Amino acid sequence: MPQQVILSNNCTNNIQTRIHKHRSQTEALLRSSNHGGFYNRPFLESYEETPMLVAVLTYMGYGVLTVFGYLRDFLRHWKIEKCHIAREREEQKDFVPLYQDFENFYTRNLYMRIRDNWNRPICSVPGAKMDLMERVSHDYNWTFEHTGRVVKDVINLGSYNYLGFAENTGVCADAAAEVAMTYGVGLASTRQEIGNLDKHEEMEKLVAEFLGVESAMVFGMGFATNSMNIPALSGKGCLILSDELNHASLVLGARLSCSTVRVFKHNNMQSLEKLLREAIVHGQPRTHRPWKKILIVVEGIYSMEGSIVRLPEIVALKKRYRAYLYLDEAHSIGALGRRGRGVVDYFGLDPGDVDVLMGTFTKSFGAAGGYIAGRKELIDFLRSNSHSAVYATSMSPPVVEQIITSMKCIMGEDGTTIGSDRVRQLEENTVYFRKKLREMGFIIYGNNDSPVVPMMLYMPAKIGAFGREMLKRNIGVVVVGFPATPIIESRARFCISAAHSKDMLDRVSPRPSQCLLV
Repeated sequence: MPQQVILSNNCTNNIQTRIHKHRSQTEALLRSSNHGGFYNRPFLESYEETPMLVAVLTYMGYGVLTVFGYLRDFLRHWKIEKCHIAREREEQKDFVPLYQDFENFYTRNLYMRIRDNWNRPICSVPGAKMDLMERVSHDYNWTFEHTGRVVKDVINLGSYNYLGFAENTGVCADAAAEVAMTYGVGLASTRQEIGNLDKHEEMEKLVAEFLGVESAMVFGMGFATNSMNIPALSGKGCLILSDELNHASLVLGARLSCSTVRVFKHNNMQSLEKLLREAIVHGQPRTHRPWKKILIVVEGIYSMEGSIVRLPEIVALKKRYRAYLYLDEAHSIGALGRRGRGVVDYFGLDPGDVDVLMGTFTKSFGAAGGYIAGRKELIDFLRSNSHSAVYATSMSPPVVEQIITSMKCIMGEDGTTIGSDRVRQLEENTVYFRKKLREMGFIIYGNNDSPVVPMMLYMPAKIGAFGREMLKRNIGVVVVGFPATPIIESRARFCISAAHSKDMLDRVSPRPSQCLLV
């Protein structure tokens, strides 16, 4: 019977030591005041500072890997070791380089060592459990071969299937299949031409009703919803204040807009207010003219930290300084709030206080695409000026029906309590799993109510080891390291779902006496 090993070879004594050592610090971090009356409930978040010894050992680990990386590059240069990565042809060595060789150093020498932890092919619905196609590598992860074997019933802790709607049975799947028979699966046109279905308009009205705003419009790709719409809303002479941990789609959209971009510390209201004051006082560089527009860009749940935006404080600041607020609810819509309406619902705020509400259907709704919602004037403007609206192909009809049906379930318009039950189950699973990990002595980040649960690994060798050991026990997880995180903050990221049973969560996080910990 295999041991329930998580990382290395210390056991219960080490667990108790870590629990007592960090309990006071963690409790101090978890305590939260009302922050001037902004919150009507405790706002609990935990971010334990990296222990000094762990930080030193982590830097040493990366140092050793870097030294051996240069040694291997030397061997490849003299053709002693074969190099598999893309490189210039010999006859083009005097050309301007197409591939930046040095920039690929990390990929060649660090990422390749643990590449088997990513891009694993699945061959089932990504529900609470999934099936993986087994693969092996005979050249140290440069290439893979499928063995033909399927690893069955792997507990899925990596998908953003928060409410469990990514399924092939039930009302959503049945409705999507029926629509596919009626409308087909593709429209081969943009919505401005002949790709606008009655289903699209029904969905947009439902999204607006769901969010409690005047109007909404949808897009076929979540990433493009941010990257293509921010440039339509902000431009030259405008200022974007962006949280330092914002998603790549928000960062790209801000860059494409040609606006001035300034970054404030993550969820730090003092840092944000300082930038707002400076923007009001000094205006634009050189000319000192007032900014045409100041746009604050934040996320509802930050997918690497598991933190929740301090929305009440940000709304107060944006009103005080007359700025605009762009809120990305990709991970929070459906996953937060008593009614599953996202972070606005979670804090009990008025949706009208957020100028631009953005979210995706790829997570809680088990579908694809994204939306922008707000005032009717805003949506009418984007219909004519957004590249994603004008040039993108219309959303597939079965995907539209999946969104409509799952959203009606959450709203209770299907005549059942399926949606509300799943919202409540997700909340219970989140609190339960986070509590179990803390009892085991792990360092976890984020808000107590966030279904995104980062568990700190720190050292580079543990990234690959943790992912492989979990898969041996039929548990699929996502492991993340530099450059997606700070170099000393590598982590495993668990995504909790309403579809997870208590038995599944207990199997992933057994009693401390049954496990070995760092």
